[in-house]
Amino acid sequence: MALVSDLVRYLSRAALAAVASFTLHMLDAQSADYDPAFAVAVFSKTAGYRHESITAGIEAIRALGAQHRFAVDATEDAALFNDERLAKYRVVVFLNTTGHILDSDRQAAFERFIQNGNGFVGIHSATDTEYDWPWYGQLVGTYFKRHPKIQPATLRVVDPTHESTRTLPALWTRTDEWYDFRDDPSGRVSVLLQLDETTYSGGGMGASHPAAWCHSYDGGRAWYTALGHTKESYADPLFLSHLLGGIQWASGVRP
Repeated sequence: MALVSDLVRYLSRAALAAVASFTLHMLDAQSADYDPAFAVAVFSKTAGYRHESITAGIEAIRALGAQHRFAVDATEDAALFNDERLAKYRVVVFLNTTGHILDSDRQAAFERFIQNGNGFVGIHSATDTEYDWPWYGQLVGTYFKRHPKIQPATLRVVDPTHESTRTLPALWTRTDEWYDFRDDPSGRVSVLLQLDETTYSGGGMGASHPAAWCHSYDGGRAWYTALGHTKESYADPLFLSHLLGGIQWASGVRP
């Protein structure tokens, strides 16, 4: 019996060692499979209106990163904006930021980040941010002016070849909060989506009403979407594909 007991213990130890070895091998393989192509910082600090959808937005971008091989960090700490910390990232996302959120030193660090060839993604109220920082106004494209009530409207895809629009229908009807802007940025940026004001009430920009755009700016890349007010947006596959394409384009790293 003692011999049998010793044999059982030996086999048990051998089995455990084999399982441990296999588990480590699988973890190493998974680490290799999920090695991120680039890193994204999601910044959601607010000094004005605070969107209830911010948490849903962070979770959605984390999920996109896990699915598409980019790392995601999220913070509302402006200390992110120094040269050493920003050097980790290829893209900074302003997720429904509002108001004055960066002091002059942090602003200068972000300017250098873009000048070093990196990317910016602005979501919805990123245009309701830093009205007294002219460089930022040019980066994001224009500033928010007003909006009517949340309601359905139809968007028209202007550039169906861009990463952020190629999965979208030519005419895309969805519910969101539709921004008017202080001016039409069309002459300064590449417009990706136009909002059809005949399909909803309260629009004030007329026939040319950009709702998403991108451009090269000061050595880097900037992409903006006016969509993304509602929590439901961050569970909408079409909106998520739009956002994913914007992040990938801004990174400069092709999937």
